[in-house]
Amino acid sequence: MKGERFQKAGSCEGFTLLELLISVTLVAVIILVATGALRLGYRSVESGEKKIEGLERFRASLSIIDAQVQSAVPLTYERDAAKRVYFEGRRDYMKMATNYSIWGGRRGYVVVEYTVQTDESGKMVLYASEGMVGTTNARKTTLLKGLDQIYFEYFLKEPTQEQGQWVDQWADDAKVPQKIRLRLLSGRKEISMIIPMRARGSLTEARYYPSATEMPSFRPAMGPGVGTPAGRPHGGVA
Repeated sequence: MKGERFQKAGSCEGFTLLELLISVTLVAVIILVATGALRLGYRSVESGEKKIEGLERFRASLSIIDAQVQSAVPLTYERDAAKRVYFEGRRDYMKMATNYSIWGGRRGYVVVEYTVQTDESGKMVLYASEGMVGTTNARKTTLLKGLDQIYFEYFLKEPTQEQGQWVDQWADDAKVPQKIRLRLLSGRKEISMIIPMRARGSLTEARYYPSATEMPSFRPAMGPGVGTPAGRPHGGVA
């Protein structure tokens, strides 16, 4: 009898230890699963925040380009006895004078240059370089990146044409195009943004100087249809 009682007591204690081990194992598994779920949730939130940040940057960059193009001024300079406008347009490059600065604190007219280049991964990047008219100091920033294609097109309409056409190179250095089209491709997605150039009326005249030292105080004459410095166009431009 005593032996049987001892065996039963021992068996009861062994079973309780087994239950304890099973319980600890289950708790560990639950903690492991919960930790994995938390990590997955954190990564999802972080990925979502990055996507939102990228989308906001994308929209802000398009807004900057739209504002600068619509605030473009027909500023001209004289070189080789010919009047030329501050505008150059190619498929992967555009240069123009505008009174809307990316950095906002600049007063007066700025010349902005958009340049499309390919990064190390083969994706296209759009850079913007901006400086005061006649100076060599320029600030550079990245507007768009990670796209398959980025290119500019220019609306050309001759006086004898009823309908104009889009060209990928602007050859007329005496005037600016009526509209500019920015095309962006990423996979099967395509964005085409048409921006009108609101500059109208007389051209704003300026002399040509290659460096800031030769032009310490640039004061362009204001003509009809030209916007005010460091702000959006109004009056004849709008």
